[in-house]
Amino acid sequence: MKFTYFFTRRLFHSILVLVGLSILIFIIARILPGDPARLALGPFASKENVAHLRHEMGMDKPLHLQYVAYIKGIFHGDLGLSFQTRRSVSLDIAHYLPATIELVMASIVWVLVIGVPFGVLAGRYKDSWLDNLSRVVAFIGVAVPPFVVGLMGQLIFSYGLGILPTTGRLSLLMPPPPTRTGFLIVDSLIAGNFTALGDAFVHILLPSFAIAMTGIGQIARLTRGSVSDVLGKDYIEAARAFGIPDRYVTFKYMLKPSFIAPLTILGLTFASELGNAFLVETVFGWPGMAKYGIRAILRKDFNAIMGIVLIIGLAFVVVNFIVDVLAGYVDPRIRIREEE
Repeated sequence: MKFTYFFTRRLFHSILVLVGLSILIFIIARILPGDPARLALGPFASKENVAHLRHEMGMDKPLHLQYVAYIKGIFHGDLGLSFQTRRSVSLDIAHYLPATIELVMASIVWVLVIGVPFGVLAGRYKDSWLDNLSRVVAFIGVAVPPFVVGLMGQLIFSYGLGILPTTGRLSLLMPPPPTRTGFLIVDSLIAGNFTALGDAFVHILLPSFAIAMTGIGQIARLTRGSVSDVLGKDYIEAARAFGIPDRYVTFKYMLKPSFIAPLTILGLTFASELGNAFLVETVFGWPGMAKYGIRAILRKDFNAIMGIVLIIGLAFVVVNFIVDVLAGYVDPRIRIREEE
């Protein structure tokens, strides 16, 4: 199968998934009990005011016309008006999303720095103490919820040892750098404010590690299994039999095919951690999407709810599309299997 056809097919599937997701969440948001206009205006608002708000938001139109109007707004970058903030949902998400993305990106760094090397070593030295230790770490990472890891980290490193901050992105008395990207670490680097950079770095360590624990366990075990499987292949044994140095065999012939499966899971990990970040953000008082999302759910702010779900869904689809394309590019066997 040609790579262009493979790429086009994956792109088409991704678009279908996004369309299906938009229809599903639109219907669910509309059929939930309660009147969003009444919740937005309060219990003492007159019927005329409620009816006016429903008309203003287009809620008095048939359901299919509401969906068409919503899709048209999406193509113009308009996700509707939030009932709780009375601002565009697009502006609200642009305000809160960078903090969440920064937190998730930091967690992916933890996964890459700890999970992948740990898995490689465990697979390379199968049934050794390193392998047994990786199993324990993987079990803890998968079994313990991220918010519990966060609470334990606060008890040990914040209240017990006092070496890491408890909540927030910056200390209360630390002036933030000028906002350029919304990512505090990047904005601090751009501004050359290394004091704020260091403060932002220590604030992100605990919450990002709490989110990363599940991914560390999954990636470590999957990498271990993949490496162990590749080491048993005939071409690896043949390379060793010809006297090729073990280090060269490991880096030249083993690592590349071993990373196909972990690469796929890494994409899923990034997207799923956007959802896991909600509870962790609440525990650490992180000013990201969790605060905005929880208020939207409690007030049935369906435009905000749909915007948040679509953003998370878009992250899932885009990341998995990129991972599938990379995996198909690195390993042509994936494209051949689809053709069969």
